Amino acid sequence: MARKSGSHSEITGPRIRAEAQRLFARHGFAAVSMRQIAAAVGLQAGALYLYTPDKESLLFDLLKGHMDDLLAAWAATPRAASPLSRLEGFVRFHIRFNLDRAEAVFLSYMELRNLGPANFATIEALRRAYEDELEAILRSGQAEGSFMLPDTKLATLAIIAMLTGVNTWFREGGRLSRATVEEIYWDMVRKAAGA
Repeated sequence: MARKSGSHSEITGPRIRAEAQRLFARHGFAAVSMRQIAAAVGLQAGALYLYTPDKESLLFDLLKGHMDDLLAAWAATPRAASPLSRLEGFVRFHIRFNLDRAEAVFLSYMELRNLGPANFATIEALRRAYEDELEAILRSGQAEGSFMLPDTKLATLAIIAMLTGVNTWFREGGRLSRATVEEIYWDMVRKAAGA
């Protein structure tokens, strides 16, 4: 029997992705088997193949889903007029969006190497599209003289790495609140941009 009685693809598919994300983040992609994912969802291993052709496809779907959500959320975020205000908006957006998705962010950075060339190229292009959004803000500020940066591409990568790093240490209920973290990081990014 491939599917449990009463199971529905619109319920089971998301449960498979959620459990795979949790297991990949906790144990690493290479250490997790399809059998473990199936057991976590309460399915027979063979039933997973009704939802995904293989483990790499499952990882790819998770990484692509995260990037698609990130880009869509950023596109829906209102834009301020000045480059300085747009940069502040980007900083706050990045922290807020990613703090609620720690496992997805971890996988996006640590498990990208497990994708084959075509899947890797797709995720890399989505990441580049997001980076280009920040670089456009920095170039705009550089052009109007409000930012002093020796290299906007390098600054883009450094800022994203710094902002994403919040996920490695931030703990809800810890010494610093989310709002305080946002304020401190915005101040650091503003200074790094020479504003």
